[in-house]
Amino acid sequence: MSLVADTAQWLLDGAHWSGPEGVPHRLLVHLGISAAAVGLAALIALPPAVLLGHARSRWGNVLVAVSNVTRALPVFGVLIILASTSLGLSTRSTVLALTLFAIPPLLTNAFLGVRDVDTDVVEAARGNGMSGLQVLRSVELPLALPLIAAGFRTSAVQVVATATLAAYVGGGGLGQFINEGFARGDQPETAAGGVLVALLALLVEVVLALVQRRVQPPAETRL
Repeated sequence: MSLVADTAQWLLDGAHWSGPEGVPHRLLVHLGISAAAVGLAALIALPPAVLLGHARSRWGNVLVAVSNVTRALPVFGVLIILASTSLGLSTRSTVLALTLFAIPPLLTNAFLGVRDVDTDVVEAARGNGMSGLQVLRSVELPLALPLIAAGFRTSAVQVVATATLAAYVGGGGLGQFINEGFARGDQPETAAGGVLVALLALLVEVVLALVQRRVQPPAETRL
């Protein structure tokens, strides 16, 4: 049979959809690793990005530039370095490596989203007696939310796709199918793993695109 047919047969085999080595379990592990990385990246990136954007500080530009430099770092290289430390071959190594990968889109979008809110709108809010914190909470953040959501979307899709590397340091996830398939010379299993990761990344993209549309403020609010 062709590789396509063999891959389809592998995916339709019920034996691959049950137990701790099955698709559902590894899918949950993959999602857990990805969610932990994006969540940790958000905790690290969003507070300084939002505050510097609110202050229109030039240090925000510096922070964005520094974070974007990390995009050039190979995630697999960082993962190997972390695995060589006391963290060892573990899920923690994977989460930390992916966190570094997830920070730039979140930080950049949050800073630019808050900083670029129309100054006339901000001044009007201040003129109505709002404090700086109230302006940030009630004006800047709601208007910046679509761009912040776009940062989450980009970050999450990238992390979900890259989390396949977790399998190489014992972190689990869907990447195990790819890794094991290569090790055994099992092309259908390798291809099936790739298909599952691609479908998951596509699903995350679609869901977060819908979320981004939902948080888009009405046109009259953006004027």
